Amino acid sequence: QVQLVESGGGLVQPGGSLTLSCTVSGTMFRIDTMGWYRQAPGKQREVVGFITSGGSPTYADSVKGRFTISRDNAKNTVYLQMNSLKPEDTAVYYCWRAQGNVWGQGTQVTISS
Repeated sequence: QVQLVESGGGLVQPGGSLTLSCTVSGTMFRIDTMGWYRQAPGKQREVVGFITSGGSPTYADSVKGRFTISRDNAKNTVYLQMNSLKPEDTAVYYCWRAQGNVWGQGTQVTISS
């Protein structure tokens, strides 16, 4: 059974940084396309970005230049490095595996002074 477990969420001041991790089990992680999504209160879930099995990332316009997605296949982990955080980045962030449309449980990120 494929499982995705996120960690690293929390409360950060505007302009700060945070790194989320998503550790994957039960799959050949190195061939998986992975993604990050987020859902703010009262809004639909939206894509943050993706990373291919080869390590090529793509990003939503709203986070381009501020967020970085990377992966460590030896650790079966995908990361979301978030810089220059804004209050509008506040959301529950979800890890996603393309193959099988598998979701993690989500981790809360709150940007507030």
